[in-house]
Amino acid sequence: MASKKNKSSANSSTIALNRQARHDYFIEERYETGLVLEGWEVKSVREGRVQLKESYVTIKNEEAWLLGAHISPLASASTHVQPDPTRTRKLLLHRSELKRLIGQVERKGYTLMPLAMYWSRGRAKLEIGLAKGKKLHDKRASEKERDWDREKQRVLRQH
Repeated sequence: MASKKNKSSANSSTIALNRQARHDYFIEERYETGLVLEGWEVKSVREGRVQLKESYVTIKNEEAWLLGAHISPLASASTHVQPDPTRTRKLLLHRSELKRLIGQVERKGYTLMPLAMYWSRGRAKLEIGLAKGKKLHDKRASEKERDWDREKQRVLRQH
């Protein structure tokens, strides 16, 4: 019985994706960060109650912070804790990565976007991307390219 549980958890290591970020931004570099979570948040993350759609990453006082991520509290959460679903959460990065990101964000006009949340060795990790915004014509071009790739795959399957 335990082996079935392990197989299903191994296949579903992804907790949440931010598909809107890939649509609205060119992702140039990706970084894996840890998150500082409270106990009730970890339980909610295990249940998959996370939404990254309207979230973003900011840097204050040489520390990275996740803002706008929504982690819905469970009904069975402790009574003495008052959960705040959209609280600001600290991200854990190496100092050298943080300095490189600070330089990119402040000087070159990039932004930091959360792309995915997943489990890695029993710990919740957040993948953030160094991103530059797309213009409307860029979004249309990437959509055309995606449609053309789908059409090519259909033609290749038929032959």
